[in-house]
Amino acid sequence: MMDRLPGADPFPEALARRLTDAVRAKGDGYVPRTHHLDAQGRPRFTNRLILEKSPYLLQHAHNPVSWRPWGEEAFEEARRTGRPVFLSVGYSTCHWCHVMEGESFEDEEIARVLNERYVPIKVDREERPDVDGLYMTAVQLLTGSGGWPMSVWLTPDREPFFGGTYFPARDGDRGAGRGFLSILGEIADLYARDAGRVEAATRSLVEAIRGALAPQGPPASDTPGPEVLEAAFRGFRDAFDPVNGGLRRAPKFPSSLPVRFLLRYHRRARDPEALRMATLTLEKMAAGGLHDQVGGGFHRYSTDTAWLVPHFEKMLYDNALLAVAYAEAFQVTGRRDFARVVRQTLDYLGREMTSPEGALYSATDADSEGEEGRFFVWSAAELRERLGEEAERFMRFHGASERGNFEGRNILHVPAPDEDAWEALAPQRAILYAAREERPRPLRDEKILAGWNGLAISALAFGGRALGEERHVVAAARAAEFVLGRMVVEGRLRRAWLDGAAGVPAFLDDHAFVAQGLLDLYEATFDPRWLEAAVELSERLEALFGDPQGGGWFGTAADHERLLAREKPTHDGAEPSGASVALVNALRLSAFTTDDRWRLRAEGALRHYALAIGEHPASFTELLLAVDFALDAAREVVLVWPEGESAPEPFVSVLRRSFLPNRAIAGAPEGAVLERLGRVAPVAAEKVALNGRPTAYVCERGQCRLPAIAPEKLASQIAPVRPYR
Repeated sequence: MMDRLPGADPFPEALARRLTDAVRAKGDGYVPRTHHLDAQGRPRFTNRLILEKSPYLLQHAHNPVSWRPWGEEAFEEARRTGRPVFLSVGYSTCHWCHVMEGESFEDEEIARVLNERYVPIKVDREERPDVDGLYMTAVQLLTGSGGWPMSVWLTPDREPFFGGTYFPARDGDRGAGRGFLSILGEIADLYARDAGRVEAATRSLVEAIRGALAPQGPPASDTPGPEVLEAAFRGFRDAFDPVNGGLRRAPKFPSSLPVRFLLRYHRRARDPEALRMATLTLEKMAAGGLHDQVGGGFHRYSTDTAWLVPHFEKMLYDNALLAVAYAEAFQVTGRRDFARVVRQTLDYLGREMTSPEGALYSATDADSEGEEGRFFVWSAAELRERLGEEAERFMRFHGASERGNFEGRNILHVPAPDEDAWEALAPQRAILYAAREERPRPLRDEKILAGWNGLAISALAFGGRALGEERHVVAAARAAEFVLGRMVVEGRLRRAWLDGAAGVPAFLDDHAFVAQGLLDLYEATFDPRWLEAAVELSERLEALFGDPQGGGWFGTAADHERLLAREKPTHDGAEPSGASVALVNALRLSAFTTDDRWRLRAEGALRHYALAIGEHPASFTELLLAVDFALDAAREVVLVWPEGESAPEPFVSVLRRSFLPNRAIAGAPEGAVLERLGRVAPVAAEKVALNGRPTAYVCERGQCRLPAIAPEKLASQIAPVRPYR
């Protein structure tokens, strides 16, 4: 028999039975995430979240707080009781979410206040990015910053009137003036006695939210020109950290300095400083503690300026985006260390983040054994015990010492990078990896998100193509098959796959990221089904999210739940916005299909964003790639070879090695496959293998140069670069 939640009404009998049955269904091996246990080790408290599938919500299912999932039932309860809503938004691998849970949501005194005076709601931001985005805008307007856990106070009509992020539990905790318990009481008192003041605050904030998220004014008369890219570069150059790469600040996020834009700017402007900024940043990130030197992959961000001490969670989207950045840098420079980082990152994704069915999981936690980073750090004694006589050499190379650099232990890094020395120490890293596997592992969030899988498909397909390593391309195809086969229900892509079931309909970023992944997968395989699927999904994106009047795209479809505002995504953050990726996709599809609708959609979106990107170019890091693409003439490359043969490796190798960001690369053997390709990509129609030999056609806007029957000729035809001016 579970205990009654403190301060909460008893559950109706039928609901209580469902909650009890849900706990029993977890089985004997179930370890509830709570310190409120009875003598038999069973959870004393269980709330409605035990009925949910989200790993984040299930983490809170045994808090003494009477949490409810987001939905009309919760807001109806708020209207019935006249109470405000306390909304808490986070995600399963969020360290400070865990901290606030332990300090506040597991505290029975705080739970009593929440249960008696509020209707508490929990939301997984990764399942509901629309809810997260709306209320994060409110918090940013109120406080000037944001983050998770996000804490927002709402009226029963879903309108916010107060908010913040993490709050210490009590007055004076962690140096705070007012703690969460006091704030809860003060806001509940204010809500009860001064409805007019709350209503005024709510009205003002809602108006500000709608102004921030609503579509902008009329689109510009023209699309952005090279001056936008030049201004963006100057801004990044002025803020650049010449010692450690990235921007001069802490914490440091990999996405803050757009390496892929810098590579494109170097290509078109021939500015060596752009390339230096990009390569120094990639070097320093790869050498720092941000990079998991033993297991591959990257942690979330660095807490210091030198990329040494990370926040140890690992996110699928970070690793996917970084793999692409390093792969492009490898194409530009040919550097072994960049290729190695791509390979390690993709191997990490395949080894530790891939489901048995081929889809990719979302994230791993920063914490294990009750400590942040414990899984990843080493004492000097541990290193000596495991590595024996090789320990001293290893410790010198990886910056380890008796004193350590993180709470008495060592975050492995590389103070003086040397690729030969790195390779020589591979056996020692393998020993440490095996030893690390004996430790309790951080939690892995096995939620499968369509959009993040789209980014991973791009990373595996593009990275595998750049490296010439087929296993990564095969992994990309398996993930694509899962997304298209399991996560499309009645013709509609779904946001998440959880516990064997698809979730809510997908959002703009899901459609855009998956379509991008399919385009990259097509270029890596020349299998026309992936190009066909990309076109179909992009057409669906236009129907659901497009704004034919104002240009650009909404973040939610017209039939999604109606929130206070229908956002039109603008700024790029740790993840690119769905609008930025959709714009690049439209430009690529225009080149592949020669369908002028894609060009017009891209130009409409560029005009929509022109004023904002002109004022704040550094806020549109991914959109800058679209501007660069639009100011270029896309290279349309068609490779044709005799039927019955494989794709000609010498030609494929030229394309693999070449940094060709604004492109549409197609290929097929003569016969039925080429005919099929020609129907979706007319640029390939009627192309032939001259004299029975593999032949490459390099075209711009449908106008092709003389066919190339030698790889060297193909290389010379794709080499010229069109400068910005």
